[in-house]
Amino acid sequence: MTRDELPRLFCSVSLLTNFEDVCDYLDWEVGVHGIRIEFINEKGSKRTATYLPEVAKEQGWDHIQTIDSLLRKGGYKAPITNEFRKTIKLTRYRSEKMTLSYAEYLAHRQHHHFQNGIGHPLPPYNHYS
Repeated sequence: MTRDELPRLFCSVSLLTNFEDVCDYLDWEVGVHGIRIEFINEKGSKRTATYLPEVAKEQGWDHIQTIDSLLRKGGYKAPITNEFRKTIKLTRYRSEKMTLSYAEYLAHRQHHHFQNGIGHPLPPYNHYS
C-alpha cells in the first residue's frame, strides 16, 4: 500500500453475536446468519470453517452451495454427500459490521486529540517514518 492509496482505504470490523448451536445444518438464513461448521474430515481429524453473514448472499449461494464451499474451505476433499452434510455441527450467529474510511479515522483521531485537552492539531498519521 502506498501513501497515495490511503485516502481510498476503508477498514471494516465485524462484531459477532448471538451464537446458537442448531440441530439441522439448514437451520440458518442466507444474508442474516453467519455460520461456523465443525466436521470430521476423511482422515478422522476435526476441522472447522466459517463465513460471515454477507458471504453467501454476496456470492449468490443457497444453503447447500454455502455448506459445500465451507467444507472445501475447511479442507474436506472427499465427495460431499447429503448424508455427510447431516453429520456437520453447525453454529449460526449474527454480525454487526462497522466500516471506517481513512478520512473518518483522521477526523476521529483529531477530535479525540482535542477532547483530551491538547490544543494543537495532530500531524497526519504516518507509519512510514
